[in-house]
Amino acid sequence: MKHVILLSDEHDSAAAATLVAPLREAGILASLARIGDASVQGVAIEGQPEGAALQAPSAPLAVLYEIRAGVDASGLHSAVGHAVARWPGTPLIACRRNSASQSSPPGANNSHALDVSALARLGFSAVADDSAQLPALLRELQERGTASDLHLPENILKSEPPAPLLPGKLNVRALRAAFEAVAALHFATDQKSAASIALDGLAALVCAERWTIYLNADVRADSRETAFELLASHSRTTTSEPGSNDADDWRRILPVGELALAGTETRASRLAVSSGEVVRKKEGERRVLALPLVVGERVLGVLEAVREGESARAFNASEATLLSALAAPLAAALANSARIAEAERLSQTDDLTKLHNARFLRQYLIAEIKRARRYNSFVTALFLDLDDFKQINDHHGHLVGSHILMEIAAVVLKCVRDTDVVSRYGGDEFVVILPETGLEQAASVAERVRDRIAAHVFTGGRNLRLRLTASFGVASFPQHAQSPQQLIACADSAMYQAKAARKNCICFAPEHAAT
Repeated sequence: MKHVILLSDEHDSAAAATLVAPLREAGILASLARIGDASVQGVAIEGQPEGAALQAPSAPLAVLYEIRAGVDASGLHSAVGHAVARWPGTPLIACRRNSASQSSPPGANNSHALDVSALARLGFSAVADDSAQLPALLRELQERGTASDLHLPENILKSEPPAPLLPGKLNVRALRAAFEAVAALHFATDQKSAASIALDGLAALVCAERWTIYLNADVRADSRETAFELLASHSRTTTSEPGSNDADDWRRILPVGELALAGTETRASRLAVSSGEVVRKKEGERRVLALPLVVGERVLGVLEAVREGESARAFNASEATLLSALAAPLAAALANSARIAEAERLSQTDDLTKLHNARFLRQYLIAEIKRARRYNSFVTALFLDLDDFKQINDHHGHLVGSHILMEIAAVVLKCVRDTDVVSRYGGDEFVVILPETGLEQAASVAERVRDRIAAHVFTGGRNLRLRLTASFGVASFPQHAQSPQQLIACADSAMYQAKAARKNCICFAPEHAAT
């Protein structure tokens, strides 16, 4: 028989009772679990006498939690945490109480219900707007066997939240500043510049002593803990209000990233990330406005504005609405810049060894040779090729060969400086670029790498004990080459001379190569 858990708050023990009737009619066994302040207090089987805490069947199909009108998002987060800890891996379904048929707690704000996206961010797998939907939803869940690909009925499909709107009353100056703040984000090339641009623009709109953007980083994929990474923090350097004609106005923004360390985020910011909603709070002698930066169903981070002092005025609803509207393009800009940076990194990284690839090498050499030419310095290239590597692939297979290439990368990296660049040029060929390094120093590095490779015992990922050697070619700018292409070509030719000699040795490009 199908079995579900009805999760109930300690102070609302009758809340789940409204869900029992349709479940009983569908032949679904329902067990009631009450949540205490720190742990699940017990499980009582539906239909048993009160107080008879019998053992419920294991592996429930789902955990149901009824959402009351005006529910506190922090309380919801706590309930989700209990459910995950008590029944790990079990889908959690939110059942929103029908306010027309159910009475709401005194003081509940019925007009401000959590939307589907906010509930999804809290950890709910699906949302039902009426208890009558539960049997069909659970049947679909049982047939699919997982919540990740659950096809929900149309009326409970997850929908995108409506686009935030600017406040109705916004003067021309504020409207222009808001437009400029959003437009400036299009010129951001990375997350830090996007964050700094955004804080400059927001400071011109709303008065606050300190602005901070934190990124949200999950400690573990299976954990509900949240770590905050400081991205940007600006503070005001003047007491003038935004929009004043003072020469020292809000355009003077002081970066204080070294002062606003990670771990100094406010409680409001943590609540905004956990709930996915805007939070306005008074914490000690400061007023805080925290806005989650949401992209899709993921909370990317949080924007925090702080007004210091006991007499500081609270952030009003109009300011919160204005900043909420601007938080959406800010979050999109941060997400896009991260994707661009990751795509750029991947385009310049070898998939197998995680070293730089030939594309990065060409770009790097152009800049490095320009710098060496300007400062009358040196750039030396080591071109190394593994000896008889084809025999490894022929005798042990390409998987072993691929693992050996990863081992080679680790060996070479340990032999060079952090400022040196190691790249996989192609196949079993590697290039090491040594900035500000002459031939004598480069020869010492090449000998160290050659010796370490020859002495290393390669496992191939299969506990093999294989020995390898490598042949090296060395060329230097400006002694042997005058361009990046010529430098690599000279080092490559010298490597082939080493191959033709006796392998496992080092050869240098001829002196006349640069002419």
